[in-house]
Order: sequence, then C-alpha cells, then structure tokens
Amino acid sequence: MRIATWNVNSITARLPRLLAWLQSSGTDVLCVQETKCTEAQFPAEALREIGYESAVLADGRWNGVALISRVGLADVVKGLPGGPEYDGVQEPRAISATCGPVRLWSVYVPNGREITHAHYGYKLEWLGALKDAVAADAAGTRPFAVLGDFNIAPADEDVWDRAAFEGATHVTEPERAALTALRGTGLTDVVPRPLKYAHPFTYWDYRQLAFPKNRGMRIDLVYGNEPFAAAVKDGYVDREERKGKGASDHAPVVVDLDV
Repeated sequence: MRIATWNVNSITARLPRLLAWLQSSGTDVLCVQETKCTEAQFPAEALREIGYESAVLADGRWNGVALISRVGLADVVKGLPGGPEYDGVQEPRAISATCGPVRLWSVYVPNGREITHAHYGYKLEWLGALKDAVAADAAGTRPFAVLGDFNIAPADEDVWDRAAFEGATHVTEPERAALTALRGTGLTDVVPRPLKYAHPFTYWDYRQLAFPKNRGMRIDLVYGNEPFAAAVKDGYVDREERKGKGASDHAPVVVDLDV
C-alpha cells in the first residue's frame, strides 16, 4: 500500500500535475493540504474519473485539507475535535478517515507567522489539541498515522541553515516540544534521515532560487503508530515533482507499507 502527503499550494493550479502524479506514482491514498478552494470547487469528479474518491474540508481561502483514496474512505471526521479557533473560526486544517486497513489524518498545522504574533500561540494550542485528538488511535492496535504539513522542522538539520531562522517560527523550542509531545502518544517519524539525499527537505521557497540551491526545510512529516511503523518498507521525498513549471513549493512525501 502506498500512502503519501503533499501540500499542493492550490489544488486547482496543481490539478494536471496532481492527476498525472497519482497515476504515475501508483499512490493508493494521498493526504492533501492547502487546497485553496471551496468544497464545491474541489475536483472530486476529475479524481473519480481516475479511480479515486475524496473527502475534503475547505472554505476557499488559504487553508483546506483532503484525503484522496482508491482503497476506500470510511468514518470520515472533518475538523480537529476540541481544536481552537482563530478570529472566531475553526480553520479547515484537519480531516481523518479509514482507508482500507489504516486510519489516517491529513493535517495542515498553522504557520505561526511570527513568534510575537497571536497566530504563534494559536499554533501551539492547535498542536496540543491534535495531540489529545489522536492519542487513542496512536496507542491502538490498528495502523494509524498523522501526515501533513506540520510547519515545524523537527531538528536543526531539517533546515538548510539554522542561523537563517534565528528568531523565526518553525524552529523554536516550544514548537519542537509540541512535536515531541505528539510523538509521546505513541507516534514515530517513519521517514527518517538519511534518505537518498543528505538533506531530504520537503519545502523550498519560490524565491531566490531556493530549490536549485537546495535551501529548504523538512516540514512535511509522516508520524505513525507502532503497527504502522512496523509495516513501513520504504519512504522517500519525490523531489522530481518540485521541478518544472507549475510545481508546488512542497514535494510529496511517500511511504510504502506491507499491510
């Protein structure tokens, strides 16, 4: 079974590449973030035509998450149970479902913006709510994973230059402590370093030739429980999909399971 996560940075803009990639990669389930569309605008029919069904939570702004599966979608839960609001709204940042033998969450963790910004506190609250929401499944016997854009680099080696991030979000101790607490529910980073590349980043800014210079970050993660981790046979970052015209600023992260 092949499972992937990909921040597509607008599913409408990325649709031709997405459809081609799903077919060429043989992915069974894709967790999507940053759909940037309403639920009515989501390309469910185009995905259905190539054999995938969809579950989506989106409001048309810069957030939005989805699960795309060709092995079933059952017991869909939209939103983060107990999650905090920002500006009076619970943003569309989490969706979960059972896909064949596994239970999966697609999450788009708040960016945080700046350490002094209210969005940073919201990010930490959101991560705490995520920990509480997944604890039971993480400790269970069914293969379970939380995949998505976490907007946190777990360690200094997960950014191209730690000094360049001094005083910025994504690398602070409170953010990393929140990831540690999430893993404490029974989850493991199942796509660890090293991979094919010395620095298996998953995100590169569009500006200043960041991708050609490999000035990236590893912020798209796959956290699985013990049964999920035991089934993992391979994992990789598909850097090729970050290349060329019309690419997202994130690359897909792919995991192969024997389940």
